[in-house]
Amino acid sequence: MRRGLWIAIAVVVVIFLAVLLVFGSYVSAKNQMVAKQEAVHAQWSQVDVVLQRRADLIPNLVNTVKGYAQHEETVFSDIANARSALLNAHDPQGKIAANGQLDSALGRLLALSENYPNLKADQNFLQLQDQLEGTENRIAVERRRYNQTVQDYNTFIRQFPNSIWAGMAGFQPDNAYFQASETSKQPPSVKF
Repeated sequence: MRRGLWIAIAVVVVIFLAVLLVFGSYVSAKNQMVAKQEAVHAQWSQVDVVLQRRADLIPNLVNTVKGYAQHEETVFSDIANARSALLNAHDPQGKIAANGQLDSALGRLLALSENYPNLKADQNFLQLQDQLEGTENRIAVERRRYNQTVQDYNTFIRQFPNSIWAGMAGFQPDNAYFQASETSKQPPSVKF
């Protein structure tokens, strides 16, 4: 009888330890998922800040170019519409799409400056162009960091056994990656 009691106690202890181990694994994984999800949100905020900086520079750049190229209204309206879409987007997918439109419109604006030699020599235009170039570099860095953070989060929640815990806790993959826009995949035309 004593031997049976010890076996029963050992079984209960093993079951208790197994439950404790599974629960500990769940808690640990959930805490890591929360931290990684928050890292995605924080990195998106960084992207949003540099996108806002660029959106703030654009009106000054447009006004400088307008003085030289008054008959190029379609370029100016495309930029205004793209900037408005960027400022009014409320989620990463919307901002990513609006950013693609803005990239295309800004490319046309800067190409337009080639037609106006006086504009290319204007000090305000050159300063704004330098600021915009610096901002574009910041955007590229933050996009890359954001994509890496999203990838880290997605990989973590898809790995076993984290995928089980993620499903139980309601964590979903984040699919809002920055990708090259269709216009950026086209080679630029160079004219001499």
